[in-house]
Amino acid sequence: MQTKQDMADWLDEHQIRFTTMSDEIWDNPEKQFQEFKASKLQADFLEKEGFTITWDLGNISTAFVAEWGEGKPVIAFAGEYDALPGLSQKDQNIPDPLESDGWGHGCGHNLLGTGCLAAAVVFKEWLQATGNTATVRYYGCPAEEGGSGKVYMGRDGAFDDLDATFNWHPGYVNSAMKGSLLGVNRYTFTFHGKTAHAAADPHSGRSALDAVELMNVGVNYLREHVTDDVRIHYVIRDGGLAPNVVPDFASSDYYIRAHDPRNLEDVSERVVRVAKGAAMMTDTELDARYMSGSSSVLSNEVLADIQYDVMKDLGGIEFTDEEQAYAEKVNEYFADGNKGMLMGLFGVDPETANQALIGNVYESRDKGKVFPASSDMGDMSWYAPCSMLNAATWATRVPGHSWGVVATGKMSIGHKGMMFAAKVMALSAAELILSPEKLEAAKTEFDAALKETPYKCPIPADVQPPQYEHPLR
Repeated sequence: MQTKQDMADWLDEHQIRFTTMSDEIWDNPEKQFQEFKASKLQADFLEKEGFTITWDLGNISTAFVAEWGEGKPVIAFAGEYDALPGLSQKDQNIPDPLESDGWGHGCGHNLLGTGCLAAAVVFKEWLQATGNTATVRYYGCPAEEGGSGKVYMGRDGAFDDLDATFNWHPGYVNSAMKGSLLGVNRYTFTFHGKTAHAAADPHSGRSALDAVELMNVGVNYLREHVTDDVRIHYVIRDGGLAPNVVPDFASSDYYIRAHDPRNLEDVSERVVRVAKGAAMMTDTELDARYMSGSSSVLSNEVLADIQYDVMKDLGGIEFTDEEQAYAEKVNEYFADGNKGMLMGLFGVDPETANQALIGNVYESRDKGKVFPASSDMGDMSWYAPCSMLNAATWATRVPGHSWGVVATGKMSIGHKGMMFAAKVMALSAAELILSPEKLEAAKTEFDAALKETPYKCPIPADVQPPQYEHPLR
């Protein structure tokens, strides 16, 4: 294996090994911080490939790093493998859960993690065959979906010596991202009041539910006085047991998002003050608990351009008539779906293109734009130059975190997108070795951005990840 084309050919020849792994993770969706089967499956595979495994990064039992090689540069591939609740879905193109209220890979992490793993393996094979010096790492990262696994890992020093990081995400098109994502803070607000008979003795009660409702009203008024990028969402977790009993306990979960970290901190503090005001108005006690958070993404344009050039050389993904028909059926359930985003960011109209899947390669048009979503990849992007790739694995109208994502995650559509992403990441990593001046340019861009906006870990030192003993190790 001497050329980058050899790397692409190797991935084609070994595809079944990676699609089998991806399917096994799809078959066994696991909760955040409890990805026991997926993490052990991947770690065992990489150990057999000659990688050295280190567990418990960030004090998380399902977080590991697999390392091969020595010296500089240190090139990382960041995988994920947690699933989402309520998205259980059969391997078919109409909605039907395998398990009522079960879990499913509604963000395609079975593909995401395995694609990054495949890229790490073939990059290692290429380094070994060519005699080039570098260190390759695959990070098995838990709890991306709201748990901020990478933030804990980074806080623990896992990313301190990286020179470049590659990651990808399943989606609608093939494109290298130059835009960003929102940072997020997650809180649980719990109010403690005093119970009483709601009819016979209401004056003795202090309603915790009143406090939750007043807080929600206050936050909804706050929305008028924040910047356009701010997003605030909540659910009421506990609102009492019976209407005739004044509830002495109630709680809500909040996500607070913004792009600029200073704005995120400011809005978060204002939401906390609203909660304190609600407690004062209802004569209840407030427990405002910070749960987790992640930063906005710092995309590296040099790395994005390298990945775009690799994608152009590889060409797009060719989907068969049967695959297009499968995706069209999925699209029927989602009306207009993501048409506006496809047009705005990529200049693609799936209607006029008459495609349910986009298999072409699109130059990034999202420079300076912020996607209204969040990921703990944001924090990893502040340790070293990072490029997040998008590859087509979903039908064009399907929103993320839906059964439609799960429906294409264990079939040829998802497999093709995953292997295409693995090729792009691995060949781009090889380009950094063959053209070290490009890596230096990426570092120069990164250093300038970091100087302008220094990174601050969003999770306080006293906040620790949930602890679960790994039963398979």
